Amino acid sequence: MTQTTRRLQAERLQGPAALREAQALRYRVFSAEFDAKLNGAELGLDMDHYDTHCRHIGVRDMNSGELVATTRLLDHQAAAGLGRYYSEEEFSLHGLAKLQGPVLEIGRTCVDPAYRNGATIAVLWGELAEVLNEGGYRYLMGCASISMQDGGIQAQAIMQRLRERYLSTEHLRAEPKHPLPQLDLPGNVIAEMPPLLKAYMRLGAKICGEPCWDKEFQVADVFILLKRDELCPRYARHFKAAV
Repeated sequence: MTQTTRRLQAERLQGPAALREAQALRYRVFSAEFDAKLNGAELGLDMDHYDTHCRHIGVRDMNSGELVATTRLLDHQAAAGLGRYYSEEEFSLHGLAKLQGPVLEIGRTCVDPAYRNGATIAVLWGELAEVLNEGGYRYLMGCASISMQDGGIQAQAIMQRLRERYLSTEHLRAEPKHPLPQLDLPGNVIAEMPPLLKAYMRLGAKICGEPCWDKEFQVADVFILLKRDELCPRYARHFKAAV
């Protein structure tokens, strides 16, 4: 019943107070789910030096006032000032300079566990669509995480599925700086794709290579690339402003 009465609203998170809200939500989600070692943990925050160079968007529950979803966006101009995209800490991105058109990197996406449904992600995607549209970005890229807390079994199983259906190095090839350790996969493992990764694939994103092992977050990061004019029509309604 609470789900039907929720009022969710997208928001551009501007100013130090709003950024700390996003960092606090990220800390709660990442520390609980991945047992990640986070900068700012002593303050109950997930923070790094990229934050001040990024734009941050979120979803707020207007009934409670709580921020329930957030992501951050780094465009090609800000990345040029920094000297790299965040993804380049984990991957060598072959072909990045040859991409035709502006690029927007998405990262640190998280949703409060109580709000993980289609409605919340649709509101967040809608705001992302506005940003894509306003900036005329042609590519959206970033990382989606798979937990390694089971030793990497799920990551290996999910990668088998991804390689079969979603692997493409046509535009860009992502070479992981820390590849996953080799693992013999039991035959009865069922791959359970994380919701965010599943959402990217449904939109029409491709993975651009093998995952990187992020030991601080205890996750396998998969690099994804979404070409704006290749959005899946069925799910592009979440991006209606951008197509």
